[in-house]
Formats: sequence, structure tokens, C-alpha cells
Amino acid sequence: MGVDGAVDADTRWYAEHLVAALRALARPVLVADWRGFWRPRSLRFEFGRDDPDTYYDSWLDVPGVYRELLAPLGEPSGRRWVESLYDPQTDRASRAPRQDAPDDAVLVFAGSFLLKDDVRWGFDAVVHLTTSDAAIRRRVPAEDAARVLGGWNRYLAEDSPADAAAVVLRCEDPRHPAELLRE
Repeated sequence: MGVDGAVDADTRWYAEHLVAALRALARPVLVADWRGFWRPRSLRFEFGRDDPDTYYDSWLDVPGVYRELLAPLGEPSGRRWVESLYDPQTDRASRAPRQDAPDDAVLVFAGSFLLKDDVRWGFDAVVHLTTSDAAIRRRVPAEDAARVLGGWNRYLAEDSPADAAAVVLRCEDPRHPAELLRE
């Protein structure tokens, strides 16, 4: 399962609640975050720290996500996964160990752009958090707002994530989500 949203804090908050609900149902849960699969800073910032197109196109190491996380967990049994490839604090490889995953485990992955064409097929279901530009500006550091909004609005225009998501939640205030019902 993916939790897709523009604001990292929101996707992590909802993912934590989803993890708690799944664990309450006695399901084994694996947790990962898109920051653990970012490309190195030198590649992310190749065209500047604030470039929204690079943010949208190149921050996530999509081949790494598939190779180390989604493809292995898509196997029916004998699954081994890596929870991260990258440590954003040190800007180095995380060296996370390969771990066994129970056959009935559920992955909860929090991040942005999870319903892009090159990413979405790896998830059985994605919860999409829709957030106004004003709410994003309130919850993202001012120095990141132009990059996040530019990349996010491109994502909305090109990928129509609300149409592809299993569930869409309006997330103006994460403490009070509203499910958007579609026909």
C-alpha cells in the first residue's frame, strides 16, 4: 500500500495510522518511506535545489524501489526486502540489511508521486492525499514551497492521481481528513 501526498509529514502521519490499524488486525507490516529511496543529493540538485521538474522526475530512485522493495515483496513466498537504499541525513547509502518478509506481510510506503505511470504498478492500492496549494505552503518549509508546489502541480496535471487512487482523502488539516467519494 502506498500513501501518496505532497507534504512528507502528512504521508508519514497517515502511514503511521495505517500501520497501527493493520497491526491491530494482527497483520505483519513492513514500513518504508520515499526518502529512503531518494537519489544522492548531487543528482537531485544537479539543476539546482529548487527545480520542480527535477523534483518530480528524478528525486525518487524508481529502479531501486522496484529492485529492492516492490519486486521482491510482489513474490508469493520467500520474500526478502530492503527498507532503504539511501540515508538523507548523511547523503550516503543506508546500508540497510536485506530482511525476510512474512508471506502475509503488508508494505506501507509513504511518499510523493506514487501514482506516476512508472511507479503505480508496484502497489496494490494507494491512498492519495489531496491538498490545496495554500495548505501545502503552510506545512512545507518556505524554502521548499516553490519546488514542492511546482512538482506536485505537474504531477496532478500529468498523472491524475485522484483518478488512479484506491482512496482519496482531502488533507487540508491532517487531523481532520475527509474522504472524497467518486462515482
